[in-house]
Amino acid sequence: MLAMSEVNCIKTLRNRKSLSINEISKTLGINWRTAKKYADEDHVPEEKIKKKSGMMYEEKWGEIVSDWLIEDEKLKRKLRRTNKGIFNDLGEMGFTGSYRTLCYFIADWRNGKDRIEEERDKNSERLDHPPAEAQVDFGLTEAVKDGKFIDIHCLLMTLPYSNTAYCMPLPGENQECFLYGLKAMFNQLGGIPKKIRIDNLKAAVIRPRGRDQEATFTNEFLQFASHYGFEPQACNPRSGHEKGNVENKVGYIRYNFVTPAPVINDLEHLTEILEEHLTKDRERIHYEKHVSIQELLEEEHQYLLALPDEDYPIFKEETAQSNKYGEIVIDNTKIHIPKGYNYGQLHVVKYWDQFKVISPYGEILHTDYRPYMNKGRKIPWESILKTWLYKPRVVTYSRYSPYLPGRIYEYINIDNLTIRKERLKWLISLLANHEMGEINDQFYELMNKQTEEINESYSHPYDVDWAKYDALQSPSCEGSGVL
Repeated sequence: MLAMSEVNCIKTLRNRKSLSINEISKTLGINWRTAKKYADEDHVPEEKIKKKSGMMYEEKWGEIVSDWLIEDEKLKRKLRRTNKGIFNDLGEMGFTGSYRTLCYFIADWRNGKDRIEEERDKNSERLDHPPAEAQVDFGLTEAVKDGKFIDIHCLLMTLPYSNTAYCMPLPGENQECFLYGLKAMFNQLGGIPKKIRIDNLKAAVIRPRGRDQEATFTNEFLQFASHYGFEPQACNPRSGHEKGNVENKVGYIRYNFVTPAPVINDLEHLTEILEEHLTKDRERIHYEKHVSIQELLEEEHQYLLALPDEDYPIFKEETAQSNKYGEIVIDNTKIHIPKGYNYGQLHVVKYWDQFKVISPYGEILHTDYRPYMNKGRKIPWESILKTWLYKPRVVTYSRYSPYLPGRIYEYINIDNLTIRKERLKWLISLLANHEMGEINDQFYELMNKQTEEINESYSHPYDVDWAKYDALQSPSCEGSGVL
């Protein structure tokens, strides 16, 4: 393509100088067809609209992925889907495209900028990971239970030699949860690592490691370590790279197994889900040793310590004094204890999930689940339904659809989008005075009430008021049979 200055020169020679095409071609040293094209044809600017093509733009897949990405932008970065997770979810819906096609679309959706972290010019010593050494850390994620979001504190233990991971979902990060989680993972592993490296967790460390002093562990953690026979090791402050294997595994498990948030019955249910995923994950080939993770784990088993014959009980004892209302504070929550005010001092035994209160004479006054076992955050259904009302097609494949009660999802998941919108409007109006759980429990009663209100406000155009005809009847004609 010629520059505009060259095009203008050709036009001038042709129109003002009246040169022939051959003369222009020889004068400027260009091809005859090129001279003809620019000399005699009009060249006006045209709007160039480049329409993108391909299955992501011509079929429904692009819209589905866009809706997912918009939903994920409202969440914390660690809770968003990964490209691989999106690809797997699309595959279950019948997507036949390649993973690369999906990645190109997502990159284009994000303005086509590849966010590649620059390599830092800082050399670090490569750490050697002998068998039977473990790293432990907590990672926070969430799940949906009883129609509410709940925070899950996942305790992870990794064996860097084989790159094996074990995970125990817990309601908190206190000492009881920490020790119970370790004990449960030892049982899953079928042995005990010789050394366990931990961060400066408050559940295990009183004073972190300093320049000239070793870390100081809690007595309870040291007693636990002595019973199982492992050597505890604490990282230096602000040195997460010293346990980089477990740090990376926290993100790996979160993005691959618990994003989006799974629907669970209880923590035991989530434990089974994670154990199944991690067992299957051991079929992968180790990134460096080129054998399966399961084979390396079996090799590592011969270096583990044996489990003790005697079970180790996990609990914490405290004393408490009730106020005049018979209340004591457990986990920052006031709990009413029957006859609690009758005693000057109460004995409290805390387990990872439950607690019991005992009188000075050994009588169990109260036992219950710990308050954090029942904590949850409401799912913002009103905001979600309003988004669905604007884009009703998203209902079928939204990340929030599995969180709806079954009968409500079936009620709004109808092919007719006009009816779907009307039903969404009705649900939004109910959320002003009811929780989603209440709507589910009273679903048929609320529907009947809505039907009655519609019938009352509806008047048939051909309904006849016979009382008006009776009033027109003459008294003399009564009983005569004549109208």
